[in-house]
Amino acid sequence: MSHINQNLRKKNREKYQRIIRAATKIFARKGFFQAKIAEIAREAGVADGTIYIYFENKDDILISLFEEQMKGVIDNMLSHLALEKDPIGKLRCFALTHLRLIEENKDMAEIIQVELRQSGKFMKEYKNEKFSQYLDLIEDIIKEGQESGVFRKDVIPTVAKRAFFGALDEMSRFWVLSSRKQYDIKTAAEQISGFFLCGIKE
Repeated sequence: MSHINQNLRKKNREKYQRIIRAATKIFARKGFFQAKIAEIAREAGVADGTIYIYFENKDDILISLFEEQMKGVIDNMLSHLALEKDPIGKLRCFALTHLRLIEENKDMAEIIQVELRQSGKFMKEYKNEKFSQYLDLIEDIIKEGQESGVFRKDVIPTVAKRAFFGALDEMSRFWVLSSRKQYDIKTAAEQISGFFLCGIKE
């Protein structure tokens, strides 16, 4: 690849990321339905037409935003899980890391918890591979625990991973929507992982 082409690709990537960051702010501030392409373009410092070079429509921006975020979330989770030696520690780590991400990335959390679910294209047409990869991290921990004799053999990993994530997701939604927090993220993570571990440990 020529030096010119490399520079062009780098510039295109930077502009793409700028649009994604702008959309994150606008969606979080105004909501998905109220947000306009022109507002995203203005926030990103690009012409309206430039948006359509990179994205088909507003739904496409939202889905791309989610995919970009999930890449980072998965990488971050893997790096934290690598520090834990046993399945029990990994499940506790997963809960705390997940909820801390919600606390540390409030704009993105609001988009994922509220706005994303209002996109018909996302809910009906999008094949959510990144989310499946994220859930599979939980499944892998449960299988590891079963193989080492820590978790019950009758637990179905594909059911358990959704139950565990479902509890974390509901807590995340509450955290985003509630203006008054009665407890901190660490306490919530310990409670959820504790309840779950009581049900699946041998």
